[in-house]
Amino acid sequence: MNSEQIIELFEKFESACYLFNNLECWSARELQVILGYADWRNFLKVIEKAKTSCENADVVVTYHFVEINKMIEIGKGNW
Repeated sequence: MNSEQIIELFEKFESACYLFNNLECWSARELQVILGYADWRNFLKVIEKAKTSCENADVVVTYHFVEINKMIEIGKGNW
């Protein structure tokens, strides 16, 4: 990976940041796309490895990973 690719990836990462109660947050679904994972199940494995890394470093996982569900609009034309 060259320096231009790193800068582009960093900018995409930073632009995906949300502020919630003055905390920086990222959506795993958005990071999945930024990092080039086509399938959610494959990216979920990466998330689980990151959680394990937190545990191994004696970091509280729930301070860094919060499970949320995004509601979808009802009536999108599916019968």
